[in-house]
Amino acid sequence: MPDVLQERAGVAVLVCDPAGPPVTTTQEALDLIGGAAFGGAEVVAVPADRLDPRFFSLGTRFAGEIMQKFVNYRLRLVVVGDITRHLADSVALRALVAESNRHGHVWFLPDLAALDARLAAAT
Repeated sequence: MPDVLQERAGVAVLVCDPAGPPVTTTQEALDLIGGAAFGGAEVVAVPADRLDPRFFSLGTRFAGEIMQKFVNYRLRLVVVGDITRHLADSVALRALVAESNRHGHVWFLPDLAALDARLAAAT
């Protein structure tokens, strides 16, 4: 299944295929952003497993670079999936996830049903 633009809770969301190419560079993130923006998406839902493991190791600054790109292009990034193993290893990541989920630009959610609920609550 390729990445698909869907309307979820009245919001245009690019739902990325779990089997799609991994996001391992900022250029790959920009390519994803470009495709999403071109398609009219407001939100990009990326499976956690498609993100390079460096994303979850904050010392690499990869997450910050990727998140900033989404903010700069006014697209919301939603990391979808179980990141428990990453959270167990990092107090800083737990803090980032908690803070991000309090705001509107980047969310970490367990599944698409949680995304639907979050989008519905925001409208």
